[in-house]
Amino acid sequence: MMFRASLFRSIAVCCTALVLAACGGTGAGTGTGPGGDPVAGGTAQILQISEPRTLDPVALGNQWVINAVLGNALYGTLMVNNPDSGAIEYSMATGFATRDGGATFDLTLRPDLRFSDGTPLDAAAVKFNWDRFADPANGSSYIEDAAVIAATEVVNPATLRVKMRHPVPHFAYTIVESSMNWIASPQALQPGRAAFDGNPVGAGPFTLQRWARQDVIELVKNPQYWDAPKPYLDRIELRTSGDSVQGYNTLISGGSDVIISSNWGSIEKLENQGFPTAVSPLHGGQHLSMNMRRAPFDDIRARRAVAAALDVNALNLTIYNGSGELPTTLFRESSPYYAPDLPLHTHDPATAQRLFDELAAEGKPVKFTYTTTAQTENRLLAESVQAQLSAFDNVEVEVRVIDIIDLIKLRYTHDFDVMTGGAFFDDPEPRLGTAFHGDSSRNTAGIDDASLNEALDTGRTSTDAEQRKVAYRTVQERLIDLMPAIFYTRTVAGAATGKNVGGLTMYGAGSVRPEELWIAE
Repeated sequence: MMFRASLFRSIAVCCTALVLAACGGTGAGTGTGPGGDPVAGGTAQILQISEPRTLDPVALGNQWVINAVLGNALYGTLMVNNPDSGAIEYSMATGFATRDGGATFDLTLRPDLRFSDGTPLDAAAVKFNWDRFADPANGSSYIEDAAVIAATEVVNPATLRVKMRHPVPHFAYTIVESSMNWIASPQALQPGRAAFDGNPVGAGPFTLQRWARQDVIELVKNPQYWDAPKPYLDRIELRTSGDSVQGYNTLISGGSDVIISSNWGSIEKLENQGFPTAVSPLHGGQHLSMNMRRAPFDDIRARRAVAAALDVNALNLTIYNGSGELPTTLFRESSPYYAPDLPLHTHDPATAQRLFDELAAEGKPVKFTYTTTAQTENRLLAESVQAQLSAFDNVEVEVRVIDIIDLIKLRYTHDFDVMTGGAFFDDPEPRLGTAFHGDSSRNTAGIDDASLNEALDTGRTSTDAEQRKVAYRTVQERLIDLMPAIFYTRTVAGAATGKNVGGLTMYGAGSVRPEELWIAE
């Protein structure tokens, strides 16, 4: 069972936010900015979406909505994916090669890499960090990613051999889209997380000067950074706001130089006003996850009824003023797995009402609670779902607003009826499997279907392009037939900068690279 990791399961922190759709006219991960060569110096005011609870890379999230720019600043990257082609490119690593179809890999590093405390960033340091991800005590949201590693072996200071529990030929994408891409100093980690938070040590382009929780994280240029003359900035002041309107306003008023955004409407307005923007156009998207473990959604008719009743175009209009891109299919046209004949959603009010009535006649009227957070987009979505379903008989929806930390816990305790989820990715491995495989602890809906599991396993392990294509077609068919989730918007991670800021570059799931940023004089 490819996703079984019972020895490694724990309550882990992950946060999936409502996000924006494709941004026409911008590069897929690179923003335009002032012309000319990069300029050295200056301080960038950056507005992120969430405050970290620790600076330990094991517990940070490498997504645009979860501390990606901070992790990249402190720790740099082993590798990235090209935002246009998707190809893996190397930075602190020089290779991640497999000769046996993904059963083993050799990670090779640049020679003479040093952490900011002077200790070596070598194969032993990577081993120390990656081994920590598999320990439930560390509370990593990427524990299942690390759990597919059977063993790590230091071959020499520049080479780490990674043996997998089963072949995972596309494991490089797992590293790119997780905080396994960030390596911290083992010496600094050993005294414990509290001490590390006061003095986090990495080999990234910046080091921590001050962290005033709930206020500002001040970073300064790392003079020992391996890729001189980067970083171009002298300082970064990182603040947090989950309010997309506030982010938009601070950028246009000059209060911020860079904002990380989870709101398509804000990104579109900024682009139309000539502000540089960047997006990571990912496949999949955001969805309403219906808990199949209990009533009413343990009955497939209830899931199909809600799916048929909801008009995702109307949701798009309410949340994004009609600007969002609807995920009509699981994969974009650019993907080899794109299947235009397999639409994710069909709005059919008559069928919805028939199913609601049928369930009510059996004494099972559809009644559920939509659990969400107070973030603007999350609340609007929940209220819009409630309003749409109020037009039908024999269905009742209650909206419950809770703190984001409590919402995160529900993803693992499964004490919910409906909540927002997501399955967004460049390559479908591993995120599609962790979202919907029956053996995944991050399978929010609780779907467990033999055909779906087998297809996801094949997609994960196969090196044959046609075999993967067949497998992911089966995945799409089973998700449409069983309807564990209702995809309502395409996920495209976004950021925007002031008009005098250059070098806006992303990788993975909207992970901004701060070493590339510069401010024109």
